[in-house]
Amino acid sequence: MSARVLMFQGTGSSVGKSTLVAGLARAFTRRGLKVLPFKPQNMSNNAAVTANGGEIGRAQALQARACGVPPHVDMNPVLLKPQGETGAQLVVQGHKLETVAARSYQTRKKALMPAVLESFYNLTQKADLVLVEGAGSASEVNLRAYDIANMGFAQAVQAPVIMVGDIDRGGVIASLVGTKVVITETDSALIRGFIVNKMRGDRSLFDEGMAFIANRTGWQPLGLVPDLPAVRTLPAEDAADLLANLCQAPLTAPYPAPPATQSGPLRATQVKRPSPQPLRIAVPLLPLIANFDDLDPLRVEPGVVLLPVLCGQRLPECDLVLLPGSKNTIADLKTLRENGWESDLRAHVARGGHVMGICGGYQMLGQSIADPYGTEGPACTTQGLGLLEIETILSAEKYLVEKEGFVKQPQPQPQVMGYEMHIGRTTGAGCEHPLLELAGQPEGAVSTNGQVYGSYLHGIFGSRAARMALLALAGGQAFAPGGSWYEAGRTANLPTHHNDVVENALNALADHLERFIDLDALLALAQAPQFLEKE
Repeated sequence: MSARVLMFQGTGSSVGKSTLVAGLARAFTRRGLKVLPFKPQNMSNNAAVTANGGEIGRAQALQARACGVPPHVDMNPVLLKPQGETGAQLVVQGHKLETVAARSYQTRKKALMPAVLESFYNLTQKADLVLVEGAGSASEVNLRAYDIANMGFAQAVQAPVIMVGDIDRGGVIASLVGTKVVITETDSALIRGFIVNKMRGDRSLFDEGMAFIANRTGWQPLGLVPDLPAVRTLPAEDAADLLANLCQAPLTAPYPAPPATQSGPLRATQVKRPSPQPLRIAVPLLPLIANFDDLDPLRVEPGVVLLPVLCGQRLPECDLVLLPGSKNTIADLKTLRENGWESDLRAHVARGGHVMGICGGYQMLGQSIADPYGTEGPACTTQGLGLLEIETILSAEKYLVEKEGFVKQPQPQPQVMGYEMHIGRTTGAGCEHPLLELAGQPEGAVSTNGQVYGSYLHGIFGSRAARMALLALAGGQAFAPGGSWYEAGRTANLPTHHNDVVENALNALADHLERFIDLDALLALAQAPQFLEKE
């Protein structure tokens, strides 16, 4: 079997390619086709562990879910995970290869094309339709010579291309028509149609715009897609999307009203609030934040208010400070200190506040972080925040594994599942008081005063029972079984696991695209790739 292929490229980053591919994957899967996603090259620190022991971009894992199949390393053969402004960790077919500088990587890309084509070939033998997502902008002609992500890949397999533009950011006519102008005629010949995404308001106001683009480009107009709020419950691919999502209105509105005993607005200076009041969780958005979809279940939880904190701002007074994962723990710890957040954290704990760290954030909470092999930069040992009695030694190898178990504190020890994706081993007296038990082994640590805790487990908030148990550590009885916020989620019919929230959003997205995109015309443009032999 050799699948047909259709590639989606964008006029720029964050135009909605990943979301469109996920929604189309679900829509075509529901029509009875065996669909698989593919992205030749991705740049993201939001990654997922695959069943075959590798890692791929979180967007491709979501697209695999939309297809009803487990994620596989072939779906994203080249993954770049930024470790700073000029370098990134290079992951090829699921496994870390090396750290590369941005300039030298451009000439390295040609050598990666065989791996890209091998993975793509593998998928075409298992599917009816492969939906390919490009990366960034198709009009980056300065990068075209060595391109493997957009037109370079499209030319290699003669994939028909659909161009996607974002009307919400403005200038979509110029973006689409301009793309036609700046790319070569050979590349332009592969573009068969276009989609305008994220429309707000009256769609008829852009009828002339659609006609203008079609007339100037010769591309087939395939749909003007209105903005869909439900997609904000899907995992974000990069930190820009994360910040946009965190700043949106609550996703489960309207929340059930708190009991009538609540009175007056929340006061920023109030740290330990009475139980009916929402739990305020501050999240420092460090530059190299990673696997930040850990925050998604908290965004839909009644009784939780997430407070994103940008560099240059002070940590607000709150109930819980949550330190998420990091692609470079030592570099982000340095940034944390430069922003004055270390002293803010100590003051927060002194006032009785709680702190939780996940993965890199967990490592930061310890006494020290040693990097003897220079995995994250020059070999060094860095003093940690000293809030947990643990020490971490970074290793050259990455630990990638799915895990399940239960939360040890408090009772009744609800089940938890997720994955670990980290370098380094953490030990120390704090580990004698673990936060979790995974695969029969203790994991994570809790301080003796119970205010500071951490774990390597990503996805730790996915199960609602586990989520409420962890929130109860900071928020008291309101989040315990029978408590006011625990029951508020039940009243709102919040699923027992966040995966169901994602499933509902994927189905809503598929319904939305069925309505606003001509899927029959789109499918008619798909064709078999023009290589049949494995290179």
